[in-house]
Amino acid sequence: MRSITGLMELAGSHCGTVRRPDLRPQSRRRVRHFESNSGGKMKLRHYVAFALVFTVIAGCTRQEPETAPTPETVSDVNTDRAQTDSIAAAELARRQAEDGDRRARLAQAQETLSSVVFFEYDTDVIDAEAEDQLRIKSAILRANPSLEVRVEGHADERGSTEYNLALGQRRAEAVRTFLSGYGITPNRLTTISYGKERPAVEGSDESTWARNRRAEFAITGGEISAIPPEIR
Repeated sequence: MRSITGLMELAGSHCGTVRRPDLRPQSRRRVRHFESNSGGKMKLRHYVAFALVFTVIAGCTRQEPETAPTPETVSDVNTDRAQTDSIAAAELARRQAEDGDRRARLAQAQETLSSVVFFEYDTDVIDAEAEDQLRIKSAILRANPSLEVRVEGHADERGSTEYNLALGQRRAEAVRTFLSGYGITPNRLTTISYGKERPAVEGSDESTWARNRRAEFAITGGEISAIPPEIR
């Protein structure tokens, strides 16, 4: 039969670094007194020994609970993902809108530069409406210095072929001179006359003739990549 002290040491060996209860001298004497007795006191000694061992072991097993980290909930993750997706979608929509707007304005600039300028009968004078058109054309040409344009002069069917070829050339040269006055170097502008040989519409009435007295514009070099404020 192990002594009380031996049982306590055995229990303490299972506790690792946990200290076993210290028995004061008076308690030690009582334990030795119980150990020296026999008979009826044997049971009491066993009870005391088991009680002490239980107390030591119970002290070994008592630990401070650890605080578990609070996990991120599925709801929080979904909310963050939804916000991120929403921001990305908004940014994509913004870029697409900007790209679409830019393409539309580039197409408008292309159409403006190619638009026809009309003349009165038997003249190469540029009227007020034609001046407004040519000023916007000059802005597009200044914003895109690589652009080169051919100005094509036309006439209606009245008059001889030679006369209308000359008239068409004067009209093309008038446009070239006007654009040069707005900062477009002449070597970016070439001219040609088709006289009455290439009518825009067929017919022999005033409305048809008015549409055939014109100057057209064809891009022969470069492309439109910049948009002047006049187009916005």
